[in-house]
Amino acid sequence: MTRYSYTRAPDDAAPLGMIVLQTDETLEGDLRRMIPDTTHLYVSRVPSGADVTPDSLRAMSGHLTQAASLLPQALGYAAIGYGCTSATAQIGAGQVAKLIRAGAQTAHVTDPLSALISACGVLGINRLGLLSPYTADVSDRLRAALAQAGIETPVFGSFEEANEANVVRIDGASIIEAASDLATQGGIQGIFLSCTNLRTLDLIEQVELRSGLPCLSSNQVLGWHLGQQIDATAAIPGKLGLTRAD
Repeated sequence: MTRYSYTRAPDDAAPLGMIVLQTDETLEGDLRRMIPDTTHLYVSRVPSGADVTPDSLRAMSGHLTQAASLLPQALGYAAIGYGCTSATAQIGAGQVAKLIRAGAQTAHVTDPLSALISACGVLGINRLGLLSPYTADVSDRLRAALAQAGIETPVFGSFEEANEANVVRIDGASIIEAASDLATQGGIQGIFLSCTNLRTLDLIEQVELRSGLPCLSSNQVLGWHLGQQIDATAAIPGKLGLTRAD
């Protein structure tokens, strides 16, 4: 055997990390569409139940540190995201950040709930119409978490679906019709399409056109917030794409 010497290439800029649910079929592809091509994104998965319940969502807290530790450990991350809106509401954003930091070195941690609150802040929204795919016992905690942040959800609709494999297959026309109907009920400043597994990224501008309101979605606000953390221009659809965090 001949042993060769080598020179070490310089490290790239700090990458992004993402912890995606085992059952999620949507978020990773959406993020790769939004973040700049020059930014590396590394993804880990966390075990998640086939049915979405408060108990199954809270159970992910026991796996988040290990999921973070499965990201490449030679790297320091500019930011790591956790890809579940409803679980963040159940576990708490602060606890999610603590668990992720126990498994990986990162300057920032974000999640769809924290990203939504930040997005509402820059858009001046404190009354949202909320469309959820999930059952009321899941959605109630999310609405309470938003209320604690000063964001009311006086208009609420749901597909009342507990099975994650069915959620990802709710078609775009159904989502647009439901979101547009919520807008007609009045008293809101924007619409939020909740759930990282719901395929909404290509629907945002259509909902905004029909409703005349800003439309936010879990994946959109998460991609936007990650872009803010690395001070990079991300390809964010809708009115949110024209704004920057404070």
